[in-house]
Amino acid sequence: MRTPRPPAAIYRFAVRLARDSRGGSAIEYGLILAIVVLGTFAALLGLADVTTGMWRDIAAKVTAASK
Repeated sequence: MRTPRPPAAIYRFAVRLARDSRGGSAIEYGLILAIVVLGTFAALLGLADVTTGMWRDIAAKVTAASK
């Protein structure tokens, strides 16, 4: 069975953990990637609406011209 750590050891561990920045860059890059992906999805959704409307208008004009 493990013996509990003394409070000083816990404090040193907490200080060391707070100063450690090795994973910070990966988290930042992940957040940037998430923002870029969300922006791309939003742009594609807007583009899809415009493109669908354009093809709907073309189909209506072709149908009207063929009657």
